[in-house]
Amino acid sequence: MQHSVMFSLLLFLNQFIFSAFAEDSPLTVVSFGGAYGATQKKHMIDPYVAKTKKTILFDNYSGGVAEMKAQVEANKILWDVVDIEAIDLERACSEGLLEVIPKSILHKGTNGTPAEQDFLPEALANECGIGIMVWANIFAFNTKTIGKTPPTSISDIFDTQKIPGKRAFRKRPQVNLEWALLADGVPKEKIYQILATEKGQQRAFAKLDTIKKDIIWFNSWSQAPQLLNDGGAVIVQSANGRIYDAIAKDKKPFQIVWDGNLYDLDVWSIVKGTQHKQAALDFIAFATNSKPLAGMADIAYGPTRKSSMAFVSSDVLPFLPSSHMPKGIKVDSLFWSDYGESLGVKFNQWLLEK
Repeated sequence: MQHSVMFSLLLFLNQFIFSAFAEDSPLTVVSFGGAYGATQKKHMIDPYVAKTKKTILFDNYSGGVAEMKAQVEANKILWDVVDIEAIDLERACSEGLLEVIPKSILHKGTNGTPAEQDFLPEALANECGIGIMVWANIFAFNTKTIGKTPPTSISDIFDTQKIPGKRAFRKRPQVNLEWALLADGVPKEKIYQILATEKGQQRAFAKLDTIKKDIIWFNSWSQAPQLLNDGGAVIVQSANGRIYDAIAKDKKPFQIVWDGNLYDLDVWSIVKGTQHKQAALDFIAFATNSKPLAGMADIAYGPTRKSSMAFVSSDVLPFLPSSHMPKGIKVDSLFWSDYGESLGVKFNQWLLEK
């Protein structure tokens, strides 16, 4: 009996020491780098570290769920908090890759509005994430290299006779398949209905076939403005903030086209099985306050709290996705949760075809 009590006590002490060590060790936060990551560091990471004196390791990744899935399945969690696109959130949450985040951790807005009334409904729609900004997939061109006929619509991307030159797309089926159907004449409100069918998927890939030899593929959003700047492509697909940052800070002669933009949210999420869950919750609660979220407007991403708008300069409003929603389509995250894996396989197979 004595040995049993002693063993239980030692086990409790070991667990206590391990938990204490885990909570005191650095929190690893992962996001998309570039101007986007720099903005998060300025308005979320650095102020949190200054206030709490805790250490945060801030790292980059290129999106998707593959790396998180590998960590969870191997039970080797390297990341704690991850910025994930809502287009991937549904799948990651449904596959058990993320922790549930209780809405009770969220603070009131600076104007006293309760969090659940202050946030956009979409920002709190999934139990595994808290929305931090609204962004849009857009396309852009360099006014110095585009020639005499600048593009004005999604259809122009697919017209290489009208606008010769390379197009640069992110290397994944999302957005590219929607744009292909838009360019092929499918009405915005029927895109996902058509894309859910075998015939619709074939139609989208067939449209992409028409410009396949003219597409340059990239993996990281940071490559989009680089390709536009160095002439690698005359038209690039990009997150709107990447192009805005190049225009506003670097005075690049770029122009955004909002036709057919696919707007969506990014969220903070917590990787399932992290040893830093409480620290992760504390960070997310801080980073989703009114002022930190308002900081995302520095690179033309719309904050997800209404109270944040009081801190946003009127100069940036024309560049926010919320100003161009009538020209765009809300990304259907549930669709991509259901079809993302199968369309990913088809997309990779299509890439290998000549």
